[in-house]
Amino acid sequence: MLNFITEGAPDGTPPLIIAHGLYGSARNWGVLQKRFAASRQVIAVDMRNHGESPHLPSQSYPDMARDLAEVIEANGGRADVLGHSMGGKAGMVLALTRPDLVNRLIVADIAPVAYTHSQGDKIVAMRAVDLSTTTRRSDADAQLKPHLADDMLRSFLLQSLRLGEGGASWRLNLDVLEADMPKIIGWPEVSGQFIGPTLFLRGALSDYVLPDHAALITRLFPHAKTESVAGANHWLHAEKPREFQAAVEGFLG
Repeated sequence: MLNFITEGAPDGTPPLIIAHGLYGSARNWGVLQKRFAASRQVIAVDMRNHGESPHLPSQSYPDMARDLAEVIEANGGRADVLGHSMGGKAGMVLALTRPDLVNRLIVADIAPVAYTHSQGDKIVAMRAVDLSTTTRRSDADAQLKPHLADDMLRSFLLQSLRLGEGGASWRLNLDVLEADMPKIIGWPEVSGQFIGPTLFLRGALSDYVLPDHAALITRLFPHAKTESVAGANHWLHAEKPREFQAAVEGFLG
């Protein structure tokens, strides 16, 4: 089963499951998870091949959806699901294939479509770090910098660097993520509809959820509504956490 972090006490209502995006982890959501947990139980998962979850030979969306289903079944059998980017696609596939497990669905800045951009440059950068000589995050940061100029992006990736007596290692299964990158940026063949309440929450400055996607979203999620977080790009929950929190809590009521 996936590793997960639980905050808040069960109160008789379905818990909120949080599924992070590519190269992320449950720990990235710590502040927001605690805020959401003020009024409910919140479970943040490490997706397969990320964080402290098992390293497995596939990163397909049907497999990720089954992982989430297993966590929900072990925690009451029904949940509200919030997923960002890769986690949002996994949440959508879960809702379409196992609607009995999903109470309400929140999809953060991703659409049920295949994209053309690859995220493989981050893997190239992480592989350039000499782990045998890395004892501090600052060591790894200096080696990442020639490949990734964005300070925030490097800081984000370095949260997945494990340091300790056994030496440095990435919590990410880089081999599988690289091999399955076409699946990660793609969209699987999946049928059905999810007729439960659904919110597509996009960054107003992001190009991941476009007007051209509206018809497909409506076909798969007929009760979906779309809202934008002003001033936010793809990492809307990190860039505008208060606004993101307000939108999610407004939808969940």
